[in-house]
Amino acid sequence: MSRSDKVTTRTIIDMKARNDKIVMLTAYDYQTALLEDRAGVEIILVGDSLGMVVLGYENTLPVTIEEMIHHLKAVARARPRALLVGDLPFMSYQASVEDAVRNAGRLLKEGGAEAVKLEGGRRMGKVIRGILDADIPVMGHLGLTPQSVHQFGGYRVQGKDPESADKLIEEASFLDEAGCFSLVLEGIPQQLAERITKSVRIPTIGIGAGLACDGQVLVVNDLLGVLEEFSPKFVKRYAEIGREMTRAFSDFVQDVKNGKFPDGRHSYS
Repeated sequence: MSRSDKVTTRTIIDMKARNDKIVMLTAYDYQTALLEDRAGVEIILVGDSLGMVVLGYENTLPVTIEEMIHHLKAVARARPRALLVGDLPFMSYQASVEDAVRNAGRLLKEGGAEAVKLEGGRRMGKVIRGILDADIPVMGHLGLTPQSVHQFGGYRVQGKDPESADKLIEEASFLDEAGCFSLVLEGIPQQLAERITKSVRIPTIGIGAGLACDGQVLVVNDLLGVLEEFSPKFVKRYAEIGREMTRAFSDFVQDVKNGKFPDGRHSYS
């Protein structure tokens, strides 16, 4: 596949068949999307994680469909080669099939997304089928689903006992049969993720789910080390951007306070 080929849902499905690993990253703005696309990621996810890493919410629950559309529009302006996926935020799809289809459509029509992601398995069956019937591709999400944080009693690894593991395998099979084009597996034991990956036809994309998944995703802010205080076990930090930003801000403060900026090189005459 050349760099100019547009990534589609078909591309992602075919990558599993070729055993070609899939790379997904979150982005919430135009410039980040441009850089990720240049790096060669296959999927850019505008995730509801923007609630915490961009908007300062305690969790993903307060994020609105309007906020998702706002950030999707910014990312879509980068015209990425990558497939652009938008999260359906909490209570934009749970109440009714009609709500789900309408809001999924808004992410595509107004935000520029090319597919949507939603959390949940069999209980979301009618919703998923309704969205698919509107010709909108769906990415599933199982395991540690952040919108269920209060039901889980916190951010806890899921599928650790045989009963819950078997249920996740069954849920993954359901999403496969329902017509999802891919499936995010979050916060589950790597052995379980491997069983699911081998049992479904669609690609699995892991986050805190081990190496056996067909692809991997990270929140871009975690990958870059923007906040030093937050680093889950499953995150590999490829940079320390937060530390470097703090240093640059501090140097700027000191230069202004000490009358060193602007100097002649940074002034007009």
